[in-house]
Amino acid sequence: MTDAEIEQENATIAKAYKDLLKVSYRTLSDDDKKLIRKAFEIAVDAHKDQRRKSGEAYIFHPIAVARLVAQEIGLDATCIAAALLHDVVEDCPRYTVDDIRELFGETVALIVEGLTKISSMSKDMEDVSLQAENFRKMLLTLNDDVRVIIIKIADRLHNMQTMDSMRADKQIKIASETLYIYAPLAHRIGLYNIKTELEDLSLKYTEPEVYLDILNKIKDSKEEQDEYIREFNELIEKSLDKEGLEYTIKGRPKSIFSIRRKMMKQGVSFDEVYDKFAVRIIYKSDPANEKFIAWKIYSIVTDHFRPNPIRLRDWISSPKSTGYEALHITVMGPKGRWVEVQIRSERMNEIAEKGYAAHYKYKQGTEKEDSLDSWVAKLQDALENNETNAVDFVEQFKLSLYAKEIFVFTPKGDLKSLPKDATPLDFAFNIHTEVGMRTRGAKVNGKLVPLSYKLHSGDQVDILTSDSAKPNANWLDYATTAKARSKIKSALKEDKKRIGEDGKEILRRKLKQLKIDLNEKSVNELVHYFKLKTSLDLFYRIGIGAIDNTQLKAYASSRSNALVSFFKNKITRRSNVTKEDLEKDEVIAKYDLLVFGKEEEQLDYKLANCCNPIPGDQVFGFITVNEGIKVHKKNCPNAVSLQSNYAYRIIQAKWIDSSQQEFSAQLKISGLDNMGLVNAITKVISNNMHVNIKSISFQTDDGLFFGKINVIVKNNSMLNKLVTNLKKINGIDKVSRI
Repeated sequence: MTDAEIEQENATIAKAYKDLLKVSYRTLSDDDKKLIRKAFEIAVDAHKDQRRKSGEAYIFHPIAVARLVAQEIGLDATCIAAALLHDVVEDCPRYTVDDIRELFGETVALIVEGLTKISSMSKDMEDVSLQAENFRKMLLTLNDDVRVIIIKIADRLHNMQTMDSMRADKQIKIASETLYIYAPLAHRIGLYNIKTELEDLSLKYTEPEVYLDILNKIKDSKEEQDEYIREFNELIEKSLDKEGLEYTIKGRPKSIFSIRRKMMKQGVSFDEVYDKFAVRIIYKSDPANEKFIAWKIYSIVTDHFRPNPIRLRDWISSPKSTGYEALHITVMGPKGRWVEVQIRSERMNEIAEKGYAAHYKYKQGTEKEDSLDSWVAKLQDALENNETNAVDFVEQFKLSLYAKEIFVFTPKGDLKSLPKDATPLDFAFNIHTEVGMRTRGAKVNGKLVPLSYKLHSGDQVDILTSDSAKPNANWLDYATTAKARSKIKSALKEDKKRIGEDGKEILRRKLKQLKIDLNEKSVNELVHYFKLKTSLDLFYRIGIGAIDNTQLKAYASSRSNALVSFFKNKITRRSNVTKEDLEKDEVIAKYDLLVFGKEEEQLDYKLANCCNPIPGDQVFGFITVNEGIKVHKKNCPNAVSLQSNYAYRIIQAKWIDSSQQEFSAQLKISGLDNMGLVNAITKVISNNMHVNIKSISFQTDDGLFFGKINVIVKNNSMLNKLVTNLKKINGIDKVSRI
């Protein structure tokens, strides 16, 4: 760089720093500014020789993260300083955590240390169980200081905002990991704006064509939406003004990701998603009148527009466990379109946008337990059982992050929050681990119900306990929360260990009668012979009598004829492999369909059943443990989890020739029933398109018809053309691929 360019860059860095101080959500004292200035100077020194992939000076990254922390999340000077320093210890050997402690104090040092640990965990994760275990360890930092995770979310957001210069495979891995872990965490901490941006940016890299298509359609329809919101507002503003309320009304477009999710879930096009935006009414109020004014505004809105009675969400009387408070109603607006109206006070709006920071700002001086504190306590319960399988834990944890909530009552009338679809078992473990362990049955609203019963908001739950009751394997089918499942698994494992110890002694006696010693070699042979995974599985089966004397005698007999068995198995295995290989060679020679990797190699593969890809679909290969390469669609429901957790097993794949083989696809059709409709459908499929019908089924109900058709097509283009032609038939409303 020339001297002029260096001077220009330094001026830009200085401006970015000054802007950081201006945009802070908190009022910064002189001491705060001195702390931030010192952190900035250390960060500049530590990163002076570093550049990002884009070529810009690395210091712009910590400044940007600190700005997100200050402005978007609203944390204090301590956190702003920690954000500026978050990469210093990791990237610069000249600075240690002890140096940070000496310069900035214990709190900043602990946050920086937590962030450094997380960064070191995310590197070189070659194994999914290791990655899952590291994720669990990362969550443990929540118990030290929740601000560690919040700053990490800001760090991830800025990385996502500036990821254009990275390799495509890196982009997909980071975007998938963001969708899998960081967006749900942001949601759970109450950072809804950041959660939305993380989801949209992730979609930009995982499905770029879909992202751009929806983005362009939103831009095209923006003028029409603005006009609709203006028309909606005009109808209620006079009534709100008449009541002397101070308020603002904003139109909020739905995120690209949520529109995409709705299109996928409902099987509709962009134009058919009607609630693409919400109206937000934010009012001024003192704390005492907040609830009263919210319901007054509700009354005014529903005087003008008919509400949908099943779409009322009262999170003012019972706030979400994230601390979110608001009144949500869906009304029939002008031109017969559903509109979601969100009613919030200014305080509620700040909490919705700033989450943790605003919640603590308003909490000051009150004794009420903070919902984030109670959530961290619940998290500790889920984390404390180290024997839980890490991968299972991550899956369960992620499910609980996004789960919708229900509110149920104890027999004494206390209100408890649980995830949607929770059962009496989840409720029992939520009350106390010992109550869960001793559960014998449950009463809901005074009536006995099975332990698998799904609770609903408003239910009053009474758990029946017994000293002789204990968890059994069926409980895992009933429990949904991470805490309940981890405690049940731990109890079952202890039970299995106890039975296994007895089984080991039984096995020792039985083998002695067969003149075989119980040692490491014989145990390994038995595990292999009975196709088990561990010695504990073997001892447990002996203990419960699943492996009897006859089976052990058969093992002893096979052991004495080991040499004969060895050659016999080898010959059989060889003949089987040869036959299979010949078939595969024939298929590869005949069909040149799918190639893998940069070298476009032809490899053996199977099509994944979860998404049934066909030629023309955007796909990727996934290397399984036992079944070779499985091919998935890029928008497969399992794609995000696979790309995040098993990035090292993902292999690029693309179709290069699909003219020689046919594939089956299933279509779902619905519409108005009329004479000759089935004939018209089959005519379009067979005569016009030259597509074979594998199976067809229709049913009618009060003038409507629903059908499923299995067709044989050669590629995605042919299937899309078929769907288009079917939609043209008079009476057909929707055609979608299953």
